[in-house]
Amino acid sequence: MSTAARPEISLAPAQGWHCAHYFYRWDRARLGGLNETALAEGQRQFAAALDPQAEGSPVRLQTFVVSGHKADFGLLALDPDPLKISGLHQRLLAGRLGIAIQATWSFTSMTEISEYLPTVEQYSERLAAEGHAVDSEPSRSQIIAYQRRLEMMRRQRLEPDLPIWPAICFYPMNKRRQSGANWFLLDFAERQRLMAEHGETGMKFSGRVTQLVTGAAGLDDWEWGVTLWARNPQFLKEIVYRMRFDEASARYADFGPFYAGYLRTPSEILAHCRVPPDANRLD
Repeated sequence: MSTAARPEISLAPAQGWHCAHYFYRWDRARLGGLNETALAEGQRQFAAALDPQAEGSPVRLQTFVVSGHKADFGLLALDPDPLKISGLHQRLLAGRLGIAIQATWSFTSMTEISEYLPTVEQYSERLAAEGHAVDSEPSRSQIIAYQRRLEMMRRQRLEPDLPIWPAICFYPMNKRRQSGANWFLLDFAERQRLMAEHGETGMKFSGRVTQLVTGAAGLDDWEWGVTLWARNPQFLKEIVYRMRFDEASARYADFGPFYAGYLRTPSEILAHCRVPPDANRLD
């Protein structure tokens, strides 16, 4: 039997990266039980474990404080090796502060290219359907420009550069399977039409909000995870509200818990969360 068609055995995806979102809460009682030496060493270990430039760190890593009481802080990590991401989580809990860190929730997924992202051929067909002569110079220029954008979009979806805009929001979602609203029984053309409408709404927030959609089917309890970054938290509220009116969301989407927060370095997280506690601080 030929082995030429057998896939390589590997933890790394054939394309793209593993992705994980982790959320944590401080146990104040246990934190208060640590002595000054343990707290100082714990702070050092905490900052070292979450340093995106440290040796052995995932290829992408962001940390943030979380609004509300679902969690105190969170992190987003991406890497071809899922054990490198998991190792980051374990190092955090194994440090001197680990006894006071409670893991509250996590989401495991992978980067992916949406099947609804038009190919160059589909883009050309769309131009023709709109009445453009695809062999004309203007159309050829448009097609070449789209091909360049497509290459950038594919790379950004699979191996994304994470923006440093201050406001961040994450939520998981599913597509419905209800009678009369079963996404997976729609034909591809209809699903593509609905997602194109959804994308047009999102494009209205270009320059204010950017997103990363990762796939979790078979990896977690939800099918997709959506991470949004915004120049201002108000834009997060506005884009989610506006996109709820698109049929792809209004008829076919279910959403899980929302976690909103603000990008902060590990040291800034400790300061914001009063670790160690400082009874004299009033700010």
